[in-house]
Amino acid sequence: MMSNKPFSQACENNKIPILQVIREVYRQPATVWEIGSGTGQHASYFASQLPHLIWQPTDREENIAGINAWRSEAQLANLNQPIALDVTQSVWPCAGIDALFTANTLHILSWQSVELMFAKLPYYLNPLALICIYGPFNYHGRYTSDSNARFDQWLKDRDPLSGIRESEAVFTLAESQGLRLLNDYAMPANNRLLVFQNRE
Repeated sequence: MMSNKPFSQACENNKIPILQVIREVYRQPATVWEIGSGTGQHASYFASQLPHLIWQPTDREENIAGINAWRSEAQLANLNQPIALDVTQSVWPCAGIDALFTANTLHILSWQSVELMFAKLPYYLNPLALICIYGPFNYHGRYTSDSNARFDQWLKDRDPLSGIRESEAVFTLAESQGLRLLNDYAMPANNRLLVFQNRE
């Protein structure tokens, strides 16, 4: 039943534009590890639209039940059981990642947690692994829209450690961990989709 499942209107709004990009990025069969699956809507939708991929949802323990509700309804062979994962934990329950996806997480996490997440990637990503990161970013120290400025203030009022991240800081952090920026796509609603690839 829909009423038993968590629902995000933002996920509903952005799933098709994101699909159009990641369909081109994740061309080869792979298991995509989704960091911060949230409601589970993206996992369910992308698995249904990309049958050549196995989708592996992950999130903090408190969100696993909601993701499972979407998975149970979807009944897809290529949508795995969600795994509890906090990016700040010392060991991640995975190995040999060929593809990684995360949406609307970097502005929710503290910057320290973002740094910890990127620091883990060299240990778990396979050579030439592809990484897609979706969400709002600032450029040259400025908001890309008035709505992003308001959203950032809302985030900081809710949690002073959260906030829209500077794209240049993310690029530098990624490069420091051996990731090369392949593309930076403009997306609807003043969002971006960053595509990185791991070193060989």
